[in-house]
Amino acid sequence: MIHLSKERLVAFQGERGAYSEDACFKYFGSGVKTQPFPDFQAVFEAVERDAVSHAVVPVENSIEGSVAQVNDLLLDHDLTISGEVIVPVKHCLMAYDDATMDSIKEVISHPQALGQCRKFLQNHRSWLVTPAYDTAGSARIVAESKRLDLGAIASKRAASVYGLKILKEDIQSEIVNFTRFFVLEKNPGPVPDPNKTSIVFATKNVPGALHMCLGEFASRGVNLSKLESRPRKNKPWVYVFYADFEGNMDDPNCHAAIGGLLKTGAFVKILGSYKKADA
Repeated sequence: MIHLSKERLVAFQGERGAYSEDACFKYFGSGVKTQPFPDFQAVFEAVERDAVSHAVVPVENSIEGSVAQVNDLLLDHDLTISGEVIVPVKHCLMAYDDATMDSIKEVISHPQALGQCRKFLQNHRSWLVTPAYDTAGSARIVAESKRLDLGAIASKRAASVYGLKILKEDIQSEIVNFTRFFVLEKNPGPVPDPNKTSIVFATKNVPGALHMCLGEFASRGVNLSKLESRPRKNKPWVYVFYADFEGNMDDPNCHAAIGGLLKTGAFVKILGSYKKADA
C-alpha cells in the first residue's frame, strides 16, 4: 500500500464501486481521493493535462486476458507505469428491492464480467444478457430503473454503493479470478525497489526477427514473464509486442538487453519499471 497526501487524486474508468476503484483503494489506501471517468481515453488524458495525479487502469484479467484498449493507449500516450496492483474479482448478481431470482428477466454488465460468469448465465438461459460499459455502472442503472426484472453483475461494494440486494455471490466461472492493474503517472519520481519492467517493441521485417529480439534477453539471463502481440493501428498486418521482464533499468543485464534490443528491433518504448504486485 502506498500512502499519499490529501491533494492526490487518482483517476479510474467506470463509476463509483467499480473494480478499478477497488484497485485504487488497495494500492493507495482507503483514504485516497478518486475520480471516475467514462472511458480509458479520458483517464489517460486526465493524467496528461494534470487534472489528476495518477491513474489506475486494468491491463489484464486471469480469465479473459488482456485489455486491448489499455495496451493501445500505453503505446500512444507518454505516461509511465509506476506500480501495479492485483485485485481478486468476485462477481455478484444484484437487483433492486424485492426482486428475486425468479423475477429476473434481464442481466446487464461489462462484457468481460459477463464472460467471466458464463457458466452461471448458461444455467439461466431464459435471461436476456445485455452488455454494458461498466460493472458498477450496471448496478447504478438497476438502482435508478427500480425494475424488479433487471439484474446486474458487479462487485459486492457496488451493491452497497447503490443500495442493491445481492441475490447470489461468487458467480464467476473460475474461483481463481484476478485482474491486474497498472498505476500511471505523468512524471513519476524514483520508484522504491523496482523489480519488474514493461516495454513495447516492434521487430524488423526480416526472417528470425522476433527470435533475435528475444535473444537479447535470453543471452543475458533476463527472464521474460509476459510476451503478447497486438496489431499496430493504421498499419495492417504489422504487429507490436508487449513484454514484461524481471528486473529494472538499473540492472546491468537488463540495461544491456534493452540496448541490444534498440539495435535489433525496429523500435522500443519503455513503459516503466515498478515493484511487482502481490496477488
